[in-house]
Amino acid sequence: MAYSTIPKGSLYMNTLLYTGNGATSNPLTGLGFQPDFNWTKYRNASAFHSLSDVVRGVNSQIYSNDTSAQAAGTNSVQSFNSDGLTVGSDSNYNGNGGTYVSWNWKAGTGQGSPNTDGSINTTYTSVNTTAGFSISLYTGTGSNATIGHGLGAVPSMVMTKRLSAGDDWIVWNKDLTNPASYLYLNGTNDEMGSVPAYQNITPTSTLLYPGTDGRTNNSGQTYITYCFADVKGYSKMASYVGNGNANGTFIYTGFKPAFFMAKRKSASGDPWVLIDNKRNTFNALSNTLTPNDTNAANTGTDRADFLSNGIKIRTTSDAWNGSGSSYIYMAFASNPFVATSGSDAIPVTAR
Repeated sequence: MAYSTIPKGSLYMNTLLYTGNGATSNPLTGLGFQPDFNWTKYRNASAFHSLSDVVRGVNSQIYSNDTSAQAAGTNSVQSFNSDGLTVGSDSNYNGNGGTYVSWNWKAGTGQGSPNTDGSINTTYTSVNTTAGFSISLYTGTGSNATIGHGLGAVPSMVMTKRLSAGDDWIVWNKDLTNPASYLYLNGTNDEMGSVPAYQNITPTSTLLYPGTDGRTNNSGQTYITYCFADVKGYSKMASYVGNGNANGTFIYTGFKPAFFMAKRKSASGDPWVLIDNKRNTFNALSNTLTPNDTNAANTGTDRADFLSNGIKIRTTSDAWNGSGSSYIYMAFASNPFVATSGSDAIPVTAR
């Protein structure tokens, strides 16, 4: 039996729920590590999905639901701390009495350093090879290029956003049709690839291959890219096919999920969907957010179960489970199905 190298997923990816107080400085604790990538959403009201990271630095936000250039201020994420983060009075982070969800990932040590493996040297790359996650800041050239991601493993999913001007998010997943295919994180489009955001070259364990499109590589423009690789028992980025039945598709991950985000790739008009184990503490999970829009949480309909070794879809909704439709997803573990080798090798149970 194969064992996971990460016995506890929350050491590298964890979700924090909190209530805002409207203060100019609100320290949030209980995460268990210093976050390097933070994604926050106001749950009970319409608001932007706000993303921050250590590579771009504090008080620098981009939004998964919007094309805006990077925004700066003093009232969003003010610091990344050893057990959480401190947020200011920005209503996207800390409205008085608002309920929030904060998803957090651990990358490398601090802002990182330049990666010089590609034809474009990154300004900074912060990388965690154990958890298969890296964050890179770079400046485009406008020509077909290569960029080092630092993972030492082939990425399974890549998300890129232009910072210095408004533009769409580009999301690539290994189970899209080809390496030049992509989806918009901020949109409901189906799979596209006619404009060369990425060259038609599969990423390697060292390099990404941005094309000549302004969304990934305009001359003199700055970009952030988040790269994720599969790690046995901790993370998986892949695809599934829906069956259109309330007794829906089972998605084997090899771990007990803590976070699951998916998008229908074979048809347009459906949102990204996102569930986690903190807003949903028992099956069936119904508390859903949609990263491409500002909507408050949808809590009305059962969507899925988190099992000991994967996800069971529980809806006929086209956004989750259209008959014959193809979906990409990314998932992270609370625990691997089998945590460690030897005497501690105890399979986890379903919820």
